[in-house]
Amino acid sequence: MQKKADFELFGFWRTASTYRVRVALNFKGLTASERIINLEKGENRTPEFLAINSLGAIPALIEEGHAPLTQSLAILEFLEEKQPNPPLLPSDLYGRARVRAIAGMLATDTHPLITPRIKKYLVSTGGFDDAAWRAWQIHWLRVNLEAVESRLAVEPEVGAFCHGDQPSIADICLASMFSVMQAFDIRMEGIPVIDRIMKNCYALDAFARADPYLQEGAPAKATR
Repeated sequence: MQKKADFELFGFWRTASTYRVRVALNFKGLTASERIINLEKGENRTPEFLAINSLGAIPALIEEGHAPLTQSLAILEFLEEKQPNPPLLPSDLYGRARVRAIAGMLATDTHPLITPRIKKYLVSTGGFDDAAWRAWQIHWLRVNLEAVESRLAVEPEVGAFCHGDQPSIADICLASMFSVMQAFDIRMEGIPVIDRIMKNCYALDAFARADPYLQEGAPAKATR
């Protein structure tokens, strides 16, 4: 008899925020039954989903008997506290602050600029076409990834991963930006430290199983 999943996860195959939660669940050895909320069909704006998250954003994570958890960074912190091992935050105060800062540069300073709701506004109000939207995405990804690179290139805490030789929430957030770039066929050069860290991330099962193209509803991965 199959064991019941630990959580119910509302997500969509390509979103960076859902990817972050999938990776963390994999690291913690926790399971989730995933329900697809198809952003392309506007399923995040239905009354049923808005009752789960009034912002209409994914992911949402529900443990039986508890209210829905929203906002991917809050969910990552929740999973860290619920299942401390293996840890995704350093043991020291300053290390935890550093990891959270890098995660914030990616999940709160970068990701919100390239979400579908921003595209909808720019297309409907700002006169953007597809080419202008792609240029917008590439611009903000480059500006912010180069900012992260400039830190990682000089800070002594960097090891095989963003902080030492164990993956952390910072690495999950970094990889989530690359999941977006993969989905939209965006490539970035000139970030060698990030590229090295990403190679180490992709070698781990927790990241590999969260690949957007392995999720339900994903199209076949393009080959070049």
